[in-house]
Amino acid sequence: MTFETTPRNILWPVIAAVLLGQAGCKRASESETAAAPPAAPAWRLDEKKLAAPIRFGIADLDPAKGACTDFAGYANAKWLAANPIPGDKSSWGAFDVLELRSLGIQRQLAERAAAEAKPTGIEKIVADFWGSGMDEAHVNIEGLTPLRDRLAAIDALIDGPSVADYLRKVAAAGENSLFAFFPLADFKNSSMNMAYAMQGGLGLPDKSYYFDKDKKPIREAYEKHIAKVLELSDVPGDEAADQAKTVLAFETRLARASKSSEEMARDVSLYYNPTTLAAADKLTPNFSWTAFFAAQGIKPQEKFSLAIPAFHVEVNRMLADVPVEEWQNYLRYHLVDDVSPYLGDAFANEHYEFHDKTLSGQKEQRPRWKRVLGAIENGAGEAMGQLYVEVAFPPSSKARMKALVDNLHEALKLRIEHLSWMSDETKKKALEKWATFTPKIGYPDKWRDWTGLVTQRDNYAENVFAAQAFNYRWEIGKIGKPVDKTEWGMTPQTINAYYDPLQNEIVFPAAILQAPFFDPKADDAMNYGAIGAVIGHEMTHGYDDQGSRFGPTGNFEVWWSKGDAARFKALTGKLVRQYNGYDAAPGLKVNGNLTLGENIADLGGLSIAYDAMQLATAGKPDPKIEGFSRDQRFFLGWATVFRSQFTPEQLKVLVTSNPHSPDLVRANGAPQNVPAFATAFDCKAGDPMVHSGEQLVVIW
Repeated sequence: MTFETTPRNILWPVIAAVLLGQAGCKRASESETAAAPPAAPAWRLDEKKLAAPIRFGIADLDPAKGACTDFAGYANAKWLAANPIPGDKSSWGAFDVLELRSLGIQRQLAERAAAEAKPTGIEKIVADFWGSGMDEAHVNIEGLTPLRDRLAAIDALIDGPSVADYLRKVAAAGENSLFAFFPLADFKNSSMNMAYAMQGGLGLPDKSYYFDKDKKPIREAYEKHIAKVLELSDVPGDEAADQAKTVLAFETRLARASKSSEEMARDVSLYYNPTTLAAADKLTPNFSWTAFFAAQGIKPQEKFSLAIPAFHVEVNRMLADVPVEEWQNYLRYHLVDDVSPYLGDAFANEHYEFHDKTLSGQKEQRPRWKRVLGAIENGAGEAMGQLYVEVAFPPSSKARMKALVDNLHEALKLRIEHLSWMSDETKKKALEKWATFTPKIGYPDKWRDWTGLVTQRDNYAENVFAAQAFNYRWEIGKIGKPVDKTEWGMTPQTINAYYDPLQNEIVFPAAILQAPFFDPKADDAMNYGAIGAVIGHEMTHGYDDQGSRFGPTGNFEVWWSKGDAARFKALTGKLVRQYNGYDAAPGLKVNGNLTLGENIADLGGLSIAYDAMQLATAGKPDPKIEGFSRDQRFFLGWATVFRSQFTPEQLKVLVTSNPHSPDLVRANGAPQNVPAFATAFDCKAGDPMVHSGEQLVVIW
């Protein structure tokens, strides 16, 4: 349940971090480093080499559009027109500019580490990743060499049982592309970690891509891409084309048994299907879960979550009825495609051509330095984060942010106490949950210990494999053990924020605590409208249509009365219908059901942030800066956060699979349901930005 717009989360970032390989490497309880406040850095960043954050300016406004007609256009259209999407991006705006700034900081840190004569500890890990990844000539010479042994293992498969054994072995190295397997807090006992096995195995963004008529061109392009990847792995051209057809058919079977992005976003219970190993073995006799756990080095567990059982049943059938040659085609393709970004140019460029250019509309391949930093993020992100906060996150920002969080927390309490649709009984439980909120700001209290991760300066792909295996071992080492509440699901250099309902915590990485989200140079109104609304957004997730299914302790439970749930559903149904009517682009409608949770959080976050600002400024004169009142600047702060645009291709992916509404819609959607907006800009009934009567949705 993140704030960001890009499609990185599946349920919330704790899960996403596992699926993207962004975990650590050793149990923090075994060995960790206390995270003291960053000291004054021994050297300073070269600000001239960094992207300047976006800040609201009066010159950005477009009076021709009018705040009451199109607030997003009024606040952002001029800037967007003057700042087109760069060739190596599929989006451009507030998030992207801060990401570029974060990458620039990381680049300076990586170059500094690589320049050391004998770096040690986390500096050596960063230096080895950077040095090996930036040695393009050596990576090109290596070609397919890093995969030879793995490809030979696939070629040696003879039948279904050997495929099942292969899947167990590669999973133990963190290389299972067929399904996701990770630890997460037990929904019914949130203080303990348990194992979760999820669906997976698809190369396209959502199951709809395999069936919808309008996505046929993407399927055709994907089949050609599969064939090209297989050719790069030494399969002759005519054979590669035939094999590509079997891979697409293979994935189509998996897709038919999978849940869609919308289904996963709207029903958190799908993640939780506790069962025993014996019962799971009976359900999938061709794939022994007892043997799988043993191969991962996990002691037999009393239970684990076999989520989306229909998917695993289908895999079980496929182990029996799909010819081994077709399994080999599928496994060969995914091995090479997954590793292509870390291989020579021929591989990396083909990966770009489909995944970035065709799917997302990205016009150019990202420069190599950005791609290498992406590999560091995936393999050793928190190691880089430890270096990042030393030079890029002043203690003053953490202190001021804490005060904002405290103010928003109090405003949330007042909102809960005055909700007209919530009964006193449910309010009591809601306030119990409110009292247990935990904010995390900037960076973890403890840093992960990276001892044991062996990296080298001359083998890029092997560094990726080593980190992947190391991180996987660290993750599965949590299974059956107490949850470490000091851990983070995002690295400090990530431009995002999140709410974790199992721990009832809101988390704000250091890198998002910059303009336009949090600007030490801005007045309080702008910050309340920007980062204040982000804080409120994440808090509201605790009471949205999915977060409300987790109680004060983080356990999955029913704690709303039936009447409250019915009234809430009626209100959120109005919000679904409202967002269904919004255009992401001409001819492309928003999916109000897919985006419901984030739309609830946007409305709640903006409303609570406004209350917090009113409480903080009660009795104080309105300073009216540059002719704009405090309330006007509050809403302008909100709109500036969503100063973003997307390629048409990427926008289609987002509308299909992302639980966030497009930024244009977010900038306009929530303010339309906040009466204070109309008052602030003197909007009249009937103006496009004014909802009233039955049209007005009031949840918070």
